[in-house]
Amino acid sequence: MKIESVFAKAKKEGRGVLVGFVTAGDPSPDHTLDIVSALVSNGVDIIELGIPFSDPIADGPTIQASSLRALNAGITPPNVLDIADEVSSSLNVPVVLLTYYNPIFRMGEGKFLKLASKAGVSGVVVPDLPPEESREYRRIARKENIDTIYLATPSTTPKRLDAIVSATRGFLYVVPLYGVTGAREAFDSYSKKVVKDIASKVRGRVPIAVGFGISKPEHVRSFVAQGADSVIVGSAIVKTIERNLSDRKTMLRELGELARDLSSACRNGKSV
Repeated sequence: MKIESVFAKAKKEGRGVLVGFVTAGDPSPDHTLDIVSALVSNGVDIIELGIPFSDPIADGPTIQASSLRALNAGITPPNVLDIADEVSSSLNVPVVLLTYYNPIFRMGEGKFLKLASKAGVSGVVVPDLPPEESREYRRIARKENIDTIYLATPSTTPKRLDAIVSATRGFLYVVPLYGVTGAREAFDSYSKKVVKDIASKVRGRVPIAVGFGISKPEHVRSFVAQGADSVIVGSAIVKTIERNLSDRKTMLRELGELARDLSSACRNGKSV
């Protein structure tokens, strides 16, 4: 399933798109499909699977801990591609991979993207791979029909934003604050202004998805009201998993409740 079709459908329905992040293989490989199914059946539109990495520089303690649990469970990049294949073939939802560049480099760009395409992956986010250094990567990704998703931050200049938007397919991942991932209690007016400014500069050239710290329905409503087409929720999902490591039934129930609340906020955020 293509990312663009999800955004087109949501736009027609007058709502935002909900992206849910899960570290693949956390806490064990056999949990992931159940976790993703609970999220999708309760309103998550796009699944972002994180490839566990030993040095995730953009991630805070919550996602770092999830990566460590997955690595300790024996998860490797090929295992994640197998999980992506299982998700994409079982559920009618686009799968986006989030990975640092090192696993791609070790596997080889061509091999990685070809295997990702075979696994039904719709897009890839590589936080430490800038557009200037990824022309060949993008060429191969286009050949494999995979969207290359870049990030924009508060420090992104208008000129650089224009270059990033020109290189981005699928959606633009907007980070509305300085720092690393991690669920936040609230966002200040500065973060809201960052999203509003980027949205006005992008002007619909590519959908905007806001991530890093979103954990509550009021966060979702606020950013959608500022012009975001989508929100990405990661740490709140991962914390729910972490809180229920020994109780899968409760874990899945709480994940479903969280997804429903966030999805509902995506639907009414446009009117805020």
